Amino acid sequence: MAKFETMTLPTEPDAKAPDGSQVRVLLRLDAGSMAHFQLEPGQTSKAVAHRSVEELWYLLSGRGEMWRSQRGHSEVVSLSEGCCMSIPAGTSFQFRCLDDEPLCALAVTMPPWPGEDEASLVHGAWPTAAGP
Repeated sequence: MAKFETMTLPTEPDAKAPDGSQVRVLLRLDAGSMAHFQLEPGQTSKAVAHRSVEELWYLLSGRGEMWRSQRGHSEVVSLSEGCCMSIPAGTSFQFRCLDDEPLCALAVTMPPWPGEDEASLVHGAWPTAAGP
């Protein structure tokens, strides 16, 4: 039986995601893990694809766009507070912040994030941008 855990969002990022966004690692159980992702104003992430995990994202704040592509189907969706989206395993994706405040999302990864080799860089919809 898993023990109960409780935490608050860390003030500082724990790591940088393979896509370049800031990551604050949250809790994890056997079936999934949770993290907070933040992309600063004017930034565009690197395009990546996950080998084995799927993710559900919920936008907490900011405004931007998400490009997703899988098996010949590609789309760009607008991101704003309250938007929820899926990223199935094998999907290429890239996102960018189009606001003057950071783009912040809560993501659940299933199964839990396995490590550095999970994500691979792919050709994306936009050039990567570091921000202003």
